[in-house]
Amino acid sequence: MNKPAPIVAELGRPETPEETAARKAASSKAYRSSQTVRSLVAALIVTLAIVMVIVFAVPRGEPANAPTVDMVGIASDVESTVDSPVIVPDLGDFWRVNVAKLTTGAPLVWDLTLAPSAEDERGFIKIAQAFDSDSSWAPQRLNGTAPTDTTSIGGLEWDVYELGDAGAKQNITHAIGTQAGDDYLLLYGSRSADSTAELAESLVPQIRELSE
Repeated sequence: MNKPAPIVAELGRPETPEETAARKAASSKAYRSSQTVRSLVAALIVTLAIVMVIVFAVPRGEPANAPTVDMVGIASDVESTVDSPVIVPDLGDFWRVNVAKLTTGAPLVWDLTLAPSAEDERGFIKIAQAFDSDSSWAPQRLNGTAPTDTTSIGGLEWDVYELGDAGAKQNITHAIGTQAGDDYLLLYGSRSADSTAELAESLVPQIRELSE
C-alpha cells in the first residue's frame, strides 16, 4: 500500500511532483553555490600561503654597492698621459666619485663627477679641468653660456655662470670657473652655489700650485 505524500506546512497540502522537483533543484543549486564559494576561499588561502612562503623563504641579500672609482689611480695615469698635474679633490666623508676619466678632444679634459655619500643629500658637481684652455672653452660644457659675473672664493677670482633654461636639460643650476695655470677649471652641477663654493675653496691650494 502506497504511503500518502506528506503535507507541506507552507502549502497546507502535499507537494505536486512539479513542486518537489523544483524544490530539489533549488536545494541542489544552493548547495553547489555554497561549495563554489568555499572552494574559492580555500584556493585564496592556499595561494596566500604559497606567496608568504616565497617572500620569507627566498634569501634576499643587501643591494649591491656601486663600484668604487679609483680616482687617485686614474688621476696618476692621466698625469702621465698629458704630462701635466691634475686636480684631485679631497673627498672627505661627504663626497664620493661616480666618474673619473680623461675626455679626449680639443682640448683634453680631466673630468670628475662627485655626488654626496649620504642618502639624504641630493645633487652632483662636475669638475672639469681643460688643459691649455681659458674661459672661452667653458661655453662648450654649458650650452653656450658665457660668464655673467665674478666672485671671490679662497682668495681667487672665479667666473660665475647663471645658466637658467640653458642648463635645465642637463640639470645644471650653477657653475663657476677659474684659471689654474695654463688650464681652466670649471665646477658645475645641481648643487647649491654655497655647496659649489665650498668644494671650490677646498681646491684652491692645488689651483695655486698649478699657477706657480
